Amino acid sequence: MAAPQPTTVCRGIVKQVLSGDAVIVRGQPKGGPPPERQINFSNVVAPRTARRATNNAPETVDEPYGWESREFLRKKVIGKEVLFTVETKTNTGREYGAIYLGKDVSSGENLTETMVSEGLVSVRRESIRGESRLVELEEAARSQGKGKWAGSDAEHVRQVKWTCENMRAFVDKAKGRPFDAVIEHVRDGSTVRCFLLPDFHYITLMISGIRCPMNKLDSEGKVDKGNSEPFADEARFFTESRLLQRDLQVILETFNNNNFVGSIVHKKGNIAEALLREGFARCVDWSIATVTGGPEKLRTAEKVAKEKQLRLWQDYKPSSLSLAEKDKEFTGKVVEVVNGDALVVKRQDGTNKKIFLSSIRPPRQGEVDAPRLPGKNFRPLYDIPWLFEAREFLRKKLIGQKVQCSVDYIQPAQNNFPEKTCCTVRIGDVNVAEAMVSKGYATVIRYRQDDDQRASCYDDLLSAEAKASKSSKGLHNKKETPIHRVADLSSDVNKAKGFLPFLQRAGRTEAVVEFVASGSRVRLFIPRETCLITFLLAGISCPRPTRPAPGGVGGTITGEPYGEEAHAFTKNLVMQREVEIEVDSMDKGGNFIGWLHVEGKNLSVLLVEEGLSTVHFTAELSKFYQQLTSAQESAKSKNLNYWSTYVEEEKDEKPEDQVGERKVDLKPLVITAVTREGTLYGQYCSDGPALEQLMDKLRSEFASKPPLGGAYTPKKGDLCAAQFVDSQWYRAKVERVSGQNVTVRYVDYGNREVTQGIKCASLPAGFSSQPFYAHELRLALVKFSKDEDYVEDALAALMTEVENREVLANREYRANGADYVSLQRADNKADVAEVLLGQGLLLIDERKDKRFLSMLTTYRAAQESARRKHLNVWQYGDVTEDDAHEFGMER
Repeated sequence: MAAPQPTTVCRGIVKQVLSGDAVIVRGQPKGGPPPERQINFSNVVAPRTARRATNNAPETVDEPYGWESREFLRKKVIGKEVLFTVETKTNTGREYGAIYLGKDVSSGENLTETMVSEGLVSVRRESIRGESRLVELEEAARSQGKGKWAGSDAEHVRQVKWTCENMRAFVDKAKGRPFDAVIEHVRDGSTVRCFLLPDFHYITLMISGIRCPMNKLDSEGKVDKGNSEPFADEARFFTESRLLQRDLQVILETFNNNNFVGSIVHKKGNIAEALLREGFARCVDWSIATVTGGPEKLRTAEKVAKEKQLRLWQDYKPSSLSLAEKDKEFTGKVVEVVNGDALVVKRQDGTNKKIFLSSIRPPRQGEVDAPRLPGKNFRPLYDIPWLFEAREFLRKKLIGQKVQCSVDYIQPAQNNFPEKTCCTVRIGDVNVAEAMVSKGYATVIRYRQDDDQRASCYDDLLSAEAKASKSSKGLHNKKETPIHRVADLSSDVNKAKGFLPFLQRAGRTEAVVEFVASGSRVRLFIPRETCLITFLLAGISCPRPTRPAPGGVGGTITGEPYGEEAHAFTKNLVMQREVEIEVDSMDKGGNFIGWLHVEGKNLSVLLVEEGLSTVHFTAELSKFYQQLTSAQESAKSKNLNYWSTYVEEEKDEKPEDQVGERKVDLKPLVITAVTREGTLYGQYCSDGPALEQLMDKLRSEFASKPPLGGAYTPKKGDLCAAQFVDSQWYRAKVERVSGQNVTVRYVDYGNREVTQGIKCASLPAGFSSQPFYAHELRLALVKFSKDEDYVEDALAALMTEVENREVLANREYRANGADYVSLQRADNKADVAEVLLGQGLLLIDERKDKRFLSMLTTYRAAQESARRKHLNVWQYGDVTEDDAHEFGMER
């Protein structure tokens, strides 16, 4: 039987409202979580709220007005200081009494009476003797139809959803919108249970981006104090005192196992930031990328706790880089891409430094299931899925470009691997590692929570990886794994002999330089033929650098004079660049010999021009002999490298003034074709009558003497007649023969076509001696952007301006076998190049020639206007400063 207790007024703060007639009151914290007491209202009973099923009890439902009763009392007293008295204490320890809201009992609000007068609790009349104010208040509430006395009981019972069948669909449907919510329970500092309103979904929510210490449970499901993590109780109290049963909002961001993960929005601040700032929590990488508003504020808050060494960070020792300030951040040009996560950067002082992209891992063997082809040497670049794509992505965007490097950490030497300098690398405003991860070409390394040796933009990497994974890009695509079957001809002479005719007939072939062995020996990958070859430069004698001794016996062979310089020159110019090759022959070792062109320049000529090679006698029969001899004479006259000790015989020559005036002789011209390379073909209007006469005679000849199909076998370089789609015959030059397909260029109109061999015929006598009426031209003083997308736009605009339209052409100069002209529209006299520069579709090609000073001034004004307006190639900034605007992840 309950024993009466002396009436003592106590003071406390309402921690939780259990129902309309029971609350938990706590004291003030002193060195840890404060004591708590459950106070039940005397002589009244409130309708009960629903409870979820447990191992020991089934699920229950609301009694009518149970939720309204609890909510009324919760909103009135939660978190407030109250006075309470205990009237009765049962043998089981349950305390019954009254709670007052105010400064003292006499003037304060009696919450029992308030609940009765609102009709939200019932008076237990059997426990009251004599007259009672509670009975009077209940009768008044009943007569006024307040609360539970209003009827409509069925409308005041919640339909609680205790479980969620499809958590992914629920999160996707929410689309990041905030839910009104009430926190019902705090499991630990970063995990709560709450009701999402108004549909009463009961969920467990893990606060995204952080993790607090937890109390571990014993075999009976009770808290095991001896096995709990440090500061677990303090972190739980910190969250409880601020969030428990408070009105707030929840944003669902993802889910983990059976728990939702999201952010809690409270008018007084972000609880995650507060926990981190006080050292009660750590940032966790697996969910921080999903935090609404980004992870920056959380990382900043954690940094504050680390610096102050608060609680979890009391033993924290910050790591520091033992580098000079000039070495922590530097700018350089990328000269080589190593695999998919390392770069060789040429710094401004001329030294090369190998750096690794921080916190990412390139594709590795075993990450992607792919069969290894039997009987084949393992070549990681081609045999590890996605590694070639990763390397190519970096190569195409970075080689030769200026980048900004910021050192994040230095990974010490371990497991026979040398020390690694790990950096965040940017090109313009784009983070290279983030771009790699966003394409699915790399994954993000996971670290221990106390390991801050990571990229400065680590959270951006995690976010990019999450997006790539969701889109199944690259490494995250388990269904489409790329396979590269590459033939290595450098080690098989017979295979090389078989490929030789194809490469010779192909003319100029695109290739990528994979390795530079010396100034004149490189290793090439030919994408079209998917093969690797060793390529030797024709027409020159190049000194050899120091090299390993043959046979693998160790040691080195001393290089020849200027061999190292030639090697460095070639490597700097062509390493991992896209080049064009012309194969002439092959030596007995299976090495192909020919000419290599980089950015339109012959590498053999460039080496001779720098005095790093000499002209070989075999060049006399080549078409580049004149260029080679001119380059050698130039190197001799400047005493460059090999020619540094050469003394030229004195010659009594009269210097000539090479500076003249620009000549203007505008001639009417009709542009008939524009190639993808930007080459124009045009017919001078003065040649019109002669061309019409030639065509009439040619067609008359074929009409009187029709050719016999198949009688003529086209060969590369032949001048023949070809039948166009209009069924008429035109003069054409054979550029390529591939089976039955023949590529021809119509020499009087400039357009190219792939036709059939049976539509080609021998050119009748007398027609081959007449000149070609389509003249090959290029726009003077301008060039195209390196970005293919803008090249397409520029070509389209150029065609619109000039194709099949009369223009006025002025020959400005001749270079590389082509005439460079300026063009004016005949109708409005507008300079075509100036118009395209003003539209941001072309760039100025500077020439140090005083004749073109006036033209360049006009062109620069047009280009500057496009740059200021950020048109086309200038969209993302100054491309002349290596600003690769096209680079990066999808925005």
